[in-house]
Formats: sequence, structure tokens, C-alpha cells
Amino acid sequence: MENFPVISLENINGSERSAILEKIKDACENWGFFELVNHGISPELMDTVERLTKEHYRKCMEQRFKELVASRALEGVQTEINDMDWESTFFVRHLPQSNINEIPDLGDEYRKVMKEFALKLEKLAEELLDLLCENLGLEKGYLKKVFYGSKGPNFGTKVSNYPPCPKPDLIKGLRAHTDAGGIILLFQDDRVSGLQLLKDGQWIDVPPMRHTIVVNLGDQLEVITNGKYKSVEHRVIAQTNGDGRMSIASFYNPGSDAVIFPAPALLEKEAEEKKQVYPKFVFEDYMKLYAALKFQAKEPRFEAMKALETSPIATA
Repeated sequence: MENFPVISLENINGSERSAILEKIKDACENWGFFELVNHGISPELMDTVERLTKEHYRKCMEQRFKELVASRALEGVQTEINDMDWESTFFVRHLPQSNINEIPDLGDEYRKVMKEFALKLEKLAEELLDLLCENLGLEKGYLKKVFYGSKGPNFGTKVSNYPPCPKPDLIKGLRAHTDAGGIILLFQDDRVSGLQLLKDGQWIDVPPMRHTIVVNLGDQLEVITNGKYKSVEHRVIAQTNGDGRMSIASFYNPGSDAVIFPAPALLEKEAEEKKQVYPKFVFEDYMKLYAALKFQAKEPRFEAMKALETSPIATA
């Protein structure tokens, strides 16, 4: 746990910029995950988001989850459950069009606070993409432009609660997977652990820390960097006791019609070492495949997209 990369952005525009960039580079190349402190989102806003999220779960979702557990007789399972996760979730879309006003049961204050939080996260995601560009030697704005497509990026938030689970050895909070999209920003419970990533064949805890944002890279950044940065498998372990764990994961993804392909500037640098190994595809096509194969290895997904490359894709 002590080696997990925790990075402060406090002096990113000052004298420590190169040292911070180096830490981010190392985390992207060797972990696929890092945890940010001094990221510019106020502790007061984060506390309000947490309070309202937990209140909403207790008021609107807890009973529904208990009924689901009862309907599937999950309390008494004896064998491993592989077709569901021990989580209670809802999803809010922010971009290209917000659907937050259409989600039932959300109080006015919660809607207002989530909108404010999403704007801050969107700005942070775009700042991080530019820092990645700087580290990769890509022109500023390159990743944002690739993600843009014709209507702008897809940006949404998955709000999850992981209630106490009687059989955490048999039911995962969330089964192991890589994230399909671009860059993921997570605000997680600082009192209850559970998130783990796979590194060198070992499951490692992502440490819960107060007021941090955990960042991880999705499959699309692996493709665009031609494998220099990797999306990393992760999972959530359910806990038996306490109040359960809150997780608010925001996904800054390419637009549906964005064309994703290894950055030519990176391929030129690598031309002598290896040929292009990652495919070119439309993001929406990848997501259709991912929907059916989320909990399987990513490599066959990349191969399947490569097999579809026979017809040329317009990149203009």
C-alpha cells in the first residue's frame, strides 16, 4: 500500500512541475492508477457530495437492494456468484447532454451539487489529459481533440454503494475488469476500503484517503498510446461489516463517433522497435463489444476490433 502513487498537484504550474509530471508518467507507465491530493476540488464540496449520496442511498435505494438480495436468496449462497455484483448503483450522464433532471428520487440540492461536482471533474479530467499529452510528447489538446468526435466527449458518473455483504468470498462487490473508456476520476469512501488493482499478478489495495481523487486509465488511452500506458484490471471486494462503501466514479470518454487509433507521433518514435499493434475503430463500436464482454480479458476485444479494420474509417 505504501508504494501506491499519491501525487499532489499543488505546484503543477510552479517550480515542481517537472517533478510532478515525472510522478504522473511513472504512475501511468507502471500502475495505470494514481491518487491525487490538492487537485483543486474543495473539501467542502466533496463532503456535501458524500453526505447527500449516502442520504440518497438510505432513503431511496437501500430497501430496493435488500429486496433484490431477498428475491435471489443471496444471504445463503454456498457457491461463488459470477453473474452479478454486490452493488447498488445509478448512472448520471453529463455530456453531451445531461439527464440529471430526468433521474427520479434525486432531491433539488443533490442535483445542484452533483452538477457543480461534475463541472469540476470535467475540468480536472481535461487538465490531466493535457498533462498526459505533455508526458507523451503530444501537442497540447491532442487527447481532448481525439475524444471530441462531432458532438464532444461522453462524460458520466456511476454512483455506487456497496452494502455490507454476508459472503464476500463468494460475491464480489464488483467483478474484475478494465474500464472501456478514457480517463476515470473516482471519489471513494475514505473509511471503507475495497477497491483493488492487479499489479504483477498481485491484488493491491487502493488506499482510502480523505478528499482524494483516484485516477485510472481506460482501454482507449492504451490504444492511443499504442500500449505505452495500459488500462489495469481492478475489482471491488465486498465487506462484511460497517455501513458499506460509497464510490462515485466519473468517466471522461470519447464521443460515440470519435475515431480511436494510436497517435501517429508515438508510432513514428516507435517505428524501429515495433509495428503498430493496436487497432483503429469508432468508439461506439468498441462499447457495443465491451457491453457483452466487460468481465473478460481486454486483449480479445482489441483483436476483434482489429478484425473489423478491413473497411477504412474516415478520420477527417
